[in-house]
Amino acid sequence: MGWLLDSDPALRWQVERDLVGAPREVWEATRARVAVEGFGARLLAAQGADGMWDGGAFFPRGFRGEEGGQPWTATTWSLNSLREWGVDAAVLRGRRTVELLEANCRWEYQGLPYWGGEVDCCINAWTLANGVWLGADVGGIAEWFARHQLEDGGWNCEWVEGARRSSFHSTLNALKGLLAWGGAGDVRRAGEEYLLERRLCRRLSTGDVVGEWVGQFRWPFRWGYSVLNAADYFRRAGRRDPRMAEAIGMIRAQRQADGTWLQAGRHPGRVWFEIDVEAGEPSKWLTFCAMRVLRWWGED
Repeated sequence: MGWLLDSDPALRWQVERDLVGAPREVWEATRARVAVEGFGARLLAAQGADGMWDGGAFFPRGFRGEEGGQPWTATTWSLNSLREWGVDAAVLRGRRTVELLEANCRWEYQGLPYWGGEVDCCINAWTLANGVWLGADVGGIAEWFARHQLEDGGWNCEWVEGARRSSFHSTLNALKGLLAWGGAGDVRRAGEEYLLERRLCRRLSTGDVVGEWVGQFRWPFRWGYSVLNAADYFRRAGRRDPRMAEAIGMIRAQRQADGTWLQAGRHPGRVWFEIDVEAGEPSKWLTFCAMRVLRWWGED
């Protein structure tokens, strides 16, 4: 626990609240530091006068796909990080971020207005969650998910290309956005059932594990699915279901002898700065996340 507490405030306050059980005034004081020191302060300093990060909505301005990996520096990814790190929305409101993005930021897809979302399920999910956090008008995006839910209960970002079967990745990201929204109960429940029917890791048709990636834990999660990412969602949603047992076992099995979990590898691409270790090294973020999930499940 001392190793986890010796961390940037973005992680430390969550350890204090969720693992240590520190008094509210303690972890709230640590959380307040996120905006003024460490990761949070560094990322806030990168915001442009136009309200954007790196000049773009989902990709940096001028990105042509010629560099390795997906750049993680544009506005949506930066807002995701600040929200997940616990930065007080008032800090961004004080910078008029919602208004500036409304005026200046357009999606790379057809130049659509930022807070209206676009056609990609995952992008819309993050925009919904960020909009709820910052107080933007994103009700239209929440309604979009109900209209674009597939027959099997989930979502697929490739629906515009004709996909009719849901994706584990897209469905989990959609669920996260809807959870932040707080409504759409029946829609969200159907999406949860899509994952639970598949035990968070298996094909419904054959029973085979859907891919090696379900057991590859990477931090930050970004867009990628894993059983740890999914289990953490169900923890936040407050839904313990026996169909998750196999996935919980997969998480437990990756605990090292010293109690840590290892980084499977960073998602390739440009970043403002690294926040976690390289592949094969003990990750504080993954260890915290896994410990929190197992504790919620009823294990220490």
